[in-house]
Amino acid sequence: MRTLFIGDIVGSPGRQIVRDRLADLVEHHHIDLVIANGENSASGFGITPRIAEDLFELGIAVLTGGNHSWDRKEIFDYIPHEPRLLRPANFAESNPGTGLYVGTAKNGVKFAVLNLQGRVFLTPHDDPFKKADCELAKVPEDVAFVLVDMHAETTSEKIAMGWYLDGRATAVVGTHTHVATADDRVLPNGTAYITDVGMTGPHDGVIGMERTAIIKKFLDGLPARFEVAPGDIQMNAVVIETDDDAPRNNAGRLRAKSISRLRLRAD
Repeated sequence: MRTLFIGDIVGSPGRQIVRDRLADLVEHHHIDLVIANGENSASGFGITPRIAEDLFELGIAVLTGGNHSWDRKEIFDYIPHEPRLLRPANFAESNPGTGLYVGTAKNGVKFAVLNLQGRVFLTPHDDPFKKADCELAKVPEDVAFVLVDMHAETTSEKIAMGWYLDGRATAVVGTHTHVATADDRVLPNGTAYITDVGMTGPHDGVIGMERTAIIKKFLDGLPARFEVAPGDIQMNAVVIETDDDAPRNNAGRLRAKSISRLRLRAD
């Protein structure tokens, strides 16, 4: 089984490169399942129902979220009725939506996606480690593939989650910092891991936003309005391949055979 995970989609430039390149990627890499982080897809802050529907139409099976999940008010009424749009599971139980989705990939394999958010340098929600235990216990035994999106600020917290779930998830991928890391590997018990997949959107700025306003804020500390940057549009993603003939991991899930980084530029 081959799964494509697309790093944080930022604004209309990020959506456009997904629209332009996803179908070819799926065909070229024989992808069975596409997952993406979409919490920055609406002008860099949040996601709207229309954008979510557009991304689903492109073939993305599940969209994960993070600290910008609630930036667009219209999502509050939408997310309870769209289980494919996740928010971190360790948000308050009273929040709309859910952080776990179970579905079937186009090759017939049952899969689960779990969305978590770290607590270091972010709003201190519930413990993501304990929440991972709780949510993974809900996953049916016949689910063969489990991917966890760990949306967190620090490398240490994400790496710790990778080790914590080694042998219990097929893949743990990091999002949020928008800068791709080069530590993609398969951990000893068969869990594919990367600290940050990177960003899908404009790289001619500061983590997707136009650089002039951000530099000015660093200089004077005054409030500023940030806009999505215009240039150097890239898609950062990973392809996770499972070894379907190998023994399952400690939790009875498929083991990862490889995880490979992809970086594509807009034509």
